Amino acid sequence: MKMYLISDNVDTATGLRLAGIDGVVAHTEDEVKKALGYAVNDGEIAILLITEKLTKSFPEFIKEVKLEHYKPLIVEIPDRHGSGRGKDFITNYVSEAIGLKL
Repeated sequence: MKMYLISDNVDTATGLRLAGIDGVVAHTEDEVKKALGYAVNDGEIAILLITEKLTKSFPEFIKEVKLEHYKPLIVEIPDRHGSGRGKDFITNYVSEAIGLKL
């Protein structure tokens, strides 16, 4: 089983390539669809890393893959500019999930 990256910038792709993770840089709707299709159809890809910017730009494609395919597991990662999430993201997420203020 292997990991694969779909990134919106070359820097993230290069950094993960140095760590041994193959991937592609995609900017357009067609490029993202093609990359997702490749990842879903390659039986060896177990984890699909995708930058937060792409998941915000093309949420319908990501959601479709998550709902229709059990594999690969899609993991959103921040790019070189950092996460678009607030500093208390995890605390807020847990608070909403259990209904208690932490």
